[in-house]
Amino acid sequence: MKKLLHLLLILMITFSCSGVKKTQTALNTGNYDQAINIALNKLKANKGKKGKQPYILMLEEAYAKVVERDINAIKYLEKEGNPANLEQTYNTYLSLKNRQERIKPLLPLYHVEQGRNANFRIENYDQEIIATKDKLTKYLYDTAKKRMSSAQRKTEYRQVYDNLVYLDKITPNYKDTRTLIEEAHLKGTDFVKVTMKNRTDVIIPRRLETDLLNFGTYGLDDLWTVYHSKPQRAIQYDYAMEVTLREINISPERVKERQLEREKQVKDGWEYLLDENDEIVINEEGNKVKVDKMVTVVCEYYEFTQFKAANVVGNVQYKNLRTKQLLESFPIASEYVFEHIYASYNGDKRALDDDLVRYLGIQAVQFPTNEQMVYDSGEDLKNKLKSIITSYRFK
Repeated sequence: MKKLLHLLLILMITFSCSGVKKTQTALNTGNYDQAINIALNKLKANKGKKGKQPYILMLEEAYAKVVERDINAIKYLEKEGNPANLEQTYNTYLSLKNRQERIKPLLPLYHVEQGRNANFRIENYDQEIIATKDKLTKYLYDTAKKRMSSAQRKTEYRQVYDNLVYLDKITPNYKDTRTLIEEAHLKGTDFVKVTMKNRTDVIIPRRLETDLLNFGTYGLDDLWTVYHSKPQRAIQYDYAMEVTLREINISPERVKERQLEREKQVKDGWEYLLDENDEIVINEEGNKVKVDKMVTVVCEYYEFTQFKAANVVGNVQYKNLRTKQLLESFPIASEYVFEHIYASYNGDKRALDDDLVRYLGIQAVQFPTNEQMVYDSGEDLKNKLKSIITSYRFK
């Protein structure tokens, strides 16, 4: 017990020293917020504990240095007078406020050896934050409006969209920001017209075509790409995606048979143990000794496997409708296998292993139609198609 306590004490001291060392390293290398985070986590519980004292001074030093650095950065940015610096200025003010709000709940922090409370510069930055946010909001809005009117490429509209979303985050519902967001999103979106072509000699089930072209079931989450299997007149499509099925191969219906014979010794009740004179053996308690009665059983096993397969082969092509160029082509293939096993027996089924017994009592079933086979291959085909869609990026 004493050894265990001693070991735990050593581990606690080692862990404590490690935390102090990490904090000091962060402080010495200018990672002031990292040093603050470590110190705050250590001081959240039992802040007056002796082992926590080093963190108080390191927190005080890291906080003073990072505040000085942030204030000097803001002065420089404001002196430069570039409105593009407003976002950095605004975020720096937020950092100053948030940092001190995290420290406030722990105050006061008393350092025993120096006999004083740690000193933290606490300011009210609300006015600066509001003023900077107002300037930033106006700058972002004016810039977005200007870029919206001059943008020619979808990537440019997407940049405008990102800036407007940020604007709406810091100043919700400012003027017509949300209307502009919708406009930028619409103009930055790639619209893709999807068609399916059957180049095989097999009729594709209508429900399979419907399922494959129902993009609402694909779980796609792409902000800038919209697929339409039913083109809309009001939309000018940028790209076309053509799903072409070139081969549909369906195997004949086959039934494979196999016959096995199994022999096994099994327990069949009990009997008295006999000695070499055919007399019943008596144990030390005077009781007759019983043993399992083993018998040899034989069984003939007849197994039937119904088999039918469908294979669908095709490709997916992406085309640029503005330039009429082929962008990319991907092969696509799917297979569906129908297999049904049933069996019967003649003899004592106790001779059969469990992996054979499970097929007994099962009856033959009707083979699926060719149409059903093609449709059943559609789920795998749909997954392959989804994989292509989610991985492809328009340039």
